[in-house]
Amino acid sequence: MMKTQKKLPKMFIEEKLDMDGLGITLAIKTLQAIAFVCDILTFPVYVLFQRPWRNRSLSRRVKAVVVKVEYDSGKDVNVNIDGDKRGDNFLLKQLRNGKAIPVSSDARSITYRSLSDPGECHIQMVRENIDTLAKVLEFCVKRYANKKCLGTRQIKAEEDEVQANGRVFKKYVMGDYMWKTYAEVDMLATNFGKGIRELGNQPKENIVIFAETRAEWMIAAQGLFKQSIPVVTIYATLGDEAITHSINETEVTTIITSYDLMPKFKKILASTPSVKTIIYMEDQLKKFENSGYKSGVEIIPFNTVVKRGAESKIQNCMPSPNDVAIIMYTSGSTGVPKGVVIVHSNLVATLKAFSNAVTIRDDDCLIAFLPLAHVFELLVESVCLCTGVAIGYSTPLTMIDSSSKIKKGTKGDASVLRPTCMTSVPLILDRISKGIQEKVSKGSNVAKALFKFSYDYKTMWTRRGYSTPLVDKIVFSKIRQILGGRIRLVLSGGAPLSPDTHEQINTCLCISIVQGYGLTETTSCATIMDCHDMSVGRVGGPTTVCDIKLVNWEEGHYRITDKPYPRGEIVVGGDCISMGYYKLPEKTRDDFYEADGKRWFKTGDIGEIHSDGVVKIIDRKKDLVKLQAGEYVSLGKVETELKTCPIVDNVCIYGDSSKQYCVALIVPNQTQLTDLATKNGISNKNFADLCSLPAMEKAVLQELLEHGKKCKLEKFEIPAAVKLCTEVWSPDMGLVTAAFKLKRKDIQERYQHEINRMYAS
Repeated sequence: MMKTQKKLPKMFIEEKLDMDGLGITLAIKTLQAIAFVCDILTFPVYVLFQRPWRNRSLSRRVKAVVVKVEYDSGKDVNVNIDGDKRGDNFLLKQLRNGKAIPVSSDARSITYRSLSDPGECHIQMVRENIDTLAKVLEFCVKRYANKKCLGTRQIKAEEDEVQANGRVFKKYVMGDYMWKTYAEVDMLATNFGKGIRELGNQPKENIVIFAETRAEWMIAAQGLFKQSIPVVTIYATLGDEAITHSINETEVTTIITSYDLMPKFKKILASTPSVKTIIYMEDQLKKFENSGYKSGVEIIPFNTVVKRGAESKIQNCMPSPNDVAIIMYTSGSTGVPKGVVIVHSNLVATLKAFSNAVTIRDDDCLIAFLPLAHVFELLVESVCLCTGVAIGYSTPLTMIDSSSKIKKGTKGDASVLRPTCMTSVPLILDRISKGIQEKVSKGSNVAKALFKFSYDYKTMWTRRGYSTPLVDKIVFSKIRQILGGRIRLVLSGGAPLSPDTHEQINTCLCISIVQGYGLTETTSCATIMDCHDMSVGRVGGPTTVCDIKLVNWEEGHYRITDKPYPRGEIVVGGDCISMGYYKLPEKTRDDFYEADGKRWFKTGDIGEIHSDGVVKIIDRKKDLVKLQAGEYVSLGKVETELKTCPIVDNVCIYGDSSKQYCVALIVPNQTQLTDLATKNGISNKNFADLCSLPAMEKAVLQELLEHGKKCKLEKFEIPAAVKLCTEVWSPDMGLVTAAFKLKRKDIQERYQHEINRMYAS
């Protein structure tokens, strides 16, 4: 019963424990013996109450089935889920048996559909004809009028804090969360929308929201929805050129922003002649100074607009399902931002899909910090509203006790809010994972051995369908306290999450990560993990509101006839597919099309669909580089694997088709790099000096080589030269998107000299 796993996660394979001490060895053997006895004594109880066979069965169940196979010859085979079909009986028999569908060599595409049933919230929304986001808020208020809705933490003061090195930083003295009920949020949104109309803005006229995630962002958006005013969303981290482009292209006259972002407009307003009004969300401590802004532009506090609306006689102008709700400017990995046109019916479709996928409890609370300018965060928060979940707003600067703006000895937002749910992107989860590894590696040999034993023990039983409440309580409870101690569910999107990070976060934080896949063009909806799925490294089956199609990509050698699983470009079709790109008709025609009574979007992502109907993202068309010798390198795949190497905080792989190898730009982990330097006999060097040393580049390259082999990368996929970058890539620098996806073109331009050097060496 206590057999050790044959394969451990990579981060622990690399951790070599010094077990020479007889005392440590005896202690671990004793612990194993005690655990073995406890397992025997408690096994019948755990079997009876946890019913592991049911958990395993739910995890393995088929999530989606084939509904159509198309052939190059023009024929196709359709199978309806209800049992009717057009095609051969053998295909239907295979479908009923839950087996993979055999397809012939001339098959071009294969389409899958979810087997999940609509949830209670979905059914209720259909019954009450909830088909716009404006109706969603009314639906929420009717059910939860007096419940907590949106929470903002009070900032009492900002004080100087002297650091150990003598430097002085500004830190917040913070109080409790201040809450608005659903009824109060509805009233504020209604008044804000009317106030906007009083300022002269008309229905159907675009308005920009350019602000950090906060309660006023959601209130403003809901107010605009009630007046049929499209919301143009722009990431707060975009550069001035991208912001100017988005404002001018949508021809807005009014911008809603925050106090912290107002200084940007001293420069931007000179290049945005259509802007006549700026509404800013006030700061809790500081008063606004309006000197230095372009004359003729009216600058108004957020609360003043709300007050005007409270006195207004203007009625709400409710939108229809086909009215534009959002023009969402994606920061994009290449070129200028594109505006994705999303109508109300798209948003409501994804709302239904998300509500079907997650289980909500009465006492749930969401900590919100990802950009609301991204449709993923906006819709997760909207699902919370639909199900009566309280939303407490936070920022990366104040989230945990050790965050940069939290005064020493005081608590971060998570410790005060004690949330049960959060959204995240893989980069943040990777950082949490590496933080856990770093903390464990600094412990004593006894502590490391105990942690490794507990980790192996828990993952072994988890894979068998059991939970381990005693180990969670004794070993992992302290780690859980980082996020308040109550987190049970993390929704991850934006990019595929590495299997190692997925498993480690699940294990150490005692939570369930539900990974999904979607794009702004699909209203963040395509696939989502089943809540019972115990696997890692996959993004779930098709959601209940769309179909997933795999289409052959001959250039990349991905075909739906591949074994053991069909592979190809992912194409998404359904009610969640957006209307296209704002003022870009040719690009819209290239990426969107109509077929089978649905609207479809070609994602450019390559996936494989397993026999249980679950999707795994394996490549991206734009990330494929053909080297001189003819080998294809998937840059994204290699980056995903190398990010799990402890010494790598971020990585960008570059491949030149005229060369025989690829190279890597690495943002190293400072602690790991210092440790590696010490192992190589290099000391008394700061981080910047270490990054510039050829000896350290060689040492890091060796680490990547060993790690790449463990990840089963091909020799030509592992970079042959590296550049160590001292700066952390952030959206502010313009090197990653707001969702922390690499902006390859910008990174290449910034480091072109170093890339040339690596290829010349």
